[in-house]
Amino acid sequence: MTQTPLNPGDSPLVREALSSVVSRETIASPTTAAPSAGSTPRDGGWPRPPKCRVITVANQKGGVGKTTTSVNLAAALSMHGQRVLVVDLDPQGNASTALATEHRGDVPDVYQVLVDDLPLAEIVKEVPDMPGLYCAPATIDLAGAEIELVSLVARETRLRRALAAFNSLELDYILIDCPPSLGLLTVNALVAADELLIPIQCEYYALEGLGQLLRNVDLVRIHLNPTLNLSTILLTMYDGRTRLASQVADEVRSHFGATVLKSLIPRSVRVSEAPSYGQSVMTYDPGSSGAMAYMDAAREIAYRGAAVGQ
Repeated sequence: MTQTPLNPGDSPLVREALSSVVSRETIASPTTAAPSAGSTPRDGGWPRPPKCRVITVANQKGGVGKTTTSVNLAAALSMHGQRVLVVDLDPQGNASTALATEHRGDVPDVYQVLVDDLPLAEIVKEVPDMPGLYCAPATIDLAGAEIELVSLVARETRLRRALAAFNSLELDYILIDCPPSLGLLTVNALVAADELLIPIQCEYYALEGLGQLLRNVDLVRIHLNPTLNLSTILLTMYDGRTRLASQVADEVRSHFGATVLKSLIPRSVRVSEAPSYGQSVMTYDPGSSGAMAYMDAAREIAYRGAAVGQ
């Protein structure tokens, strides 16, 4: 496809940013096939995966929509018959806030799970007015976990062990919201997951650092979690009025192929407003462009991943 560069040299810069960010072995082979007979929808909703899908949402660049994506995909999936757990692994606790889950004071949180071996079942709470949606909250205590984990045995696998021991709910999805860094918290999330979802903002600077993230993914696959695959890339904060946004989207699709969801998440005031009301945009304004885009993205994930693990 012929593309119109913004200015001389702009298009090559975008291509250069993407040219060496990933080895093809990192990318899973997503399928758009219809769900198999074994993937029975729950209560007439979207097809259920044959086993619980553990998806880490990561990108070390801040402000690209990690938490927004985690929360809204989880809400959309739960609204269509899935049982979903959001693990808030960011010390800022924004996912907990958006899901109206208490995460202040002495509330047991992910910190105790990682550092003190508290069972995950003791911190998981159901999200108010959202049947089938659960949250494992994070408090500011989690900020110290990066340092405290260094001296602990099997420091990279503590979240995976906690999730493996958590069997009190028949979950379809676990979404892990990561901090904007590549420290031990993010490594724990990568080791615990089968799939990696990367939100990419449709701006040039959002591509910087992507190579380092994917090199870390390769290292985790080699040394700690050989089943980890980059299964999904979601383009966020898309502004169709700018040629740069279209160009970045085209280049990302060209480089990553079917790993990129067809759905684009537009810039939306409603998406930004929803967390201040303790809601996802799915319930705050379900008719907004942001809510409909996240619903479409969640539908893609549910259908094309229905055969994962078979």
